[in-house]
Amino acid sequence: MVPNVPRYLHQLIRNRLKPNKAVLIYGARRVGKTALIKSIIAELPLDEVLFVNGEDQIVAEQFAIRTITNYKLLIGSKKYLIIDEAQNIERIGSVLKLIVDEIEGIHVLVSGSSVFDLSNKLGEPLVGRQTIFQMHPIAQCELKSIENTFDSHGLLEDRLIYGCYPELFHISSQDEKAEYLESIINSYLLKDILVYDGIKKSNKLMDLLRLIAFQIGQEVSIDELATNLKGISRNTVESYLDLLEKVFVIYKVSGFSRNLRKEIVKTSRYYFYDNGIRNALISNFNALRLRNDVGQLWENHMMIERRKFNESQKKRIQQYFWRTYDQQEIDLIEEEDGELRAFEFKWSPKKNTKAPAGWAKNYPNTKFRVISPSNFLEFIS
Repeated sequence: MVPNVPRYLHQLIRNRLKPNKAVLIYGARRVGKTALIKSIIAELPLDEVLFVNGEDQIVAEQFAIRTITNYKLLIGSKKYLIIDEAQNIERIGSVLKLIVDEIEGIHVLVSGSSVFDLSNKLGEPLVGRQTIFQMHPIAQCELKSIENTFDSHGLLEDRLIYGCYPELFHISSQDEKAEYLESIINSYLLKDILVYDGIKKSNKLMDLLRLIAFQIGQEVSIDELATNLKGISRNTVESYLDLLEKVFVIYKVSGFSRNLRKEIVKTSRYYFYDNGIRNALISNFNALRLRNDVGQLWENHMMIERRKFNESQKKRIQQYFWRTYDQQEIDLIEEEDGELRAFEFKWSPKKNTKAPAGWAKNYPNTKFRVISPSNFLEFIS
């Protein structure tokens, strides 16, 4: 049995658990939020913890009674209130605001998958009283404690194909891994969107995701997506893309520019938070030697792993791509405190690959690196 992977959020959250403050954990379903919460609870005095699940109807009903007297009775002498799946509790933001404001010394930790309730209804009431963390599937930088460099290289193909959802680390059969990812697609992926008012065409959402899955590393045309989906307006496509970002399926990267005439900035690229989800959507779990999309898999994996790594280091970094109208391009531009870094992702790089001439001329002091299987670990861990 593979040991549990220590999550980098564990210590970050412990450091932020303070009296009369709330810590919020967002993330897609099945990325390990409940396991993380339980690992934190294991380090706390158990007689001081009230742990409840918002999916329990009785819990949801009890917390929906928004009075100070009610919450003092529910919490009693406990110092830690921990709520899993908190989005199921009606007006959860107002509930937590009342608790944090009125119960002296209470430490609050909540998790949720649906950002419709947690972000829109919870976030505003708790301004100034909250710390928000986003949780992802397991990051390469989290695996250093359980595997060595040889292991990481040996498992690279598996991760490009099946991704990094925690449960996969306990499944050895490739068929079972594929079945697990397909079950996420069928049962969990769009669950939060489909309970959102007005979203009825789940088949169109799936079709949209499949179109995006084939366009990794390319600028996405909203008009072209709308045309291919048939019967869906441009505005609806934009709305669906926004919703898919909010439930942590895909995320958008914009074009970088310093207002040079040839630079493209009006289009965006989309990446998946996990390669396995992307491959499940297009029903392709073939080995790399049988695929024609290895470059896309490599680029998507490096983009999200770099994002996880930056977040684990608490770095405030903006990610962009760069392309000009004469077809010069770079996969990733990072901007941190005014400093620019440029990265190109190559599965089979050519020797001495240099930055495009247009970039080198206009941004001469920028570091440029090619990231390949030979040096990826130092880039993401």
